[in-house]
Amino acid sequence: MLAILVASAAAISSTLAYVVHSRRLQYWLPSYVTELVRRRARSTQGIRHVYFCLADHYEPYGGTTDQPAARSRVAEWVEKYPKIARQHHDSEGRVPQHSFFYPQEEYDDVLMDQLAGLCRAGFGAVEVHLHHDGDTAGDLRAKLRQFVDTLHRRHGLLRRDETGQVVYAFIHGNWALDNSRPDGRWCGVDNELDVLVETGCRVDMTMPSAPSDTQTSKINSIYFARGSSGKRKAHDNGRDVAVGEWGRPGELLILQGPLTLNWRYRKLLVLPHIENAEISESARPTPHRVALWGRCHVAVQGAEEHLFVKVHTHGATQGTTAMLFGGGFSSLWTELERQYRDREGCRLHYVTAWEMYERVRALATASAV
Repeated sequence: MLAILVASAAAISSTLAYVVHSRRLQYWLPSYVTELVRRRARSTQGIRHVYFCLADHYEPYGGTTDQPAARSRVAEWVEKYPKIARQHHDSEGRVPQHSFFYPQEEYDDVLMDQLAGLCRAGFGAVEVHLHHDGDTAGDLRAKLRQFVDTLHRRHGLLRRDETGQVVYAFIHGNWALDNSRPDGRWCGVDNELDVLVETGCRVDMTMPSAPSDTQTSKINSIYFARGSSGKRKAHDNGRDVAVGEWGRPGELLILQGPLTLNWRYRKLLVLPHIENAEISESARPTPHRVALWGRCHVAVQGAEEHLFVKVHTHGATQGTTAMLFGGGFSSLWTELERQYRDREGCRLHYVTAWEMYERVRALATASAV
């Protein structure tokens, strides 16, 4: 009997180890367990403000050179987005804002002018996205500087800070921020954080990336990371943002979206789904998912009544575009408004990626909330 029990325990242990590693849970499962304990002491009932940002890895070319298809995709967005967005509003009467993280390698001046017009009409903002592989720090620096300058000078996008530098928000392609893939693909620059800060990046919104092996051990957080020469994945941990504690020279703000396990949806009735705040054709917004985002409680320490919900999509892909304009957007915004705008004592704010960064900064630099 003892031998049978030992064998059974070994089989269960082996199965669990396989599940953990096959879904790359080893990177963040310890943080998730710790969060479960902390979450018992927290409640979304005390939330007074919810800031919602939809960060779109907006890739109309999709790795191709099909210019007619790319321009058709953007034209569809320019036509349809305002019509649907005008049917919804936050607590201030503002329509939903869309943050277009546009890839440097897909630059098209016609498309950028179209998106700039949509943004000037009050429907969002353009930020910086980049897929690259095998770069040096010098290559990366040159790409970013040229792209940022073009967006600002040619298209009137982005903005300047108090020193006159053009500043931007960033999402890394293939999730490989700071050369974080174990095989070194899709980046190549070990100290990428320093290059980003140097070229005007003030906030990174790449995370979460689970189930990718680029996922950080730190989850559901707003924190500062600092690059380290010769070190990969320097953003794996960092210094939490708190009221009265803002950034120091050389630090980059990492603003993460929600990451948790969804036990309502299980594979084979056992394995929970990974909730990584993705909105896509196969990951549609639902009331339960919207509630889970809030329960992850991404906030500035000392200002926990202000909740930051950053989700992501690849909105220019054909399937996701059809889903969003075929009811996905309306379902998402209706549920956000029901759960937060229409709750007594709570206010919903539709914000762009940069506005979310500015709100975090305002809370952190205030002496009291």
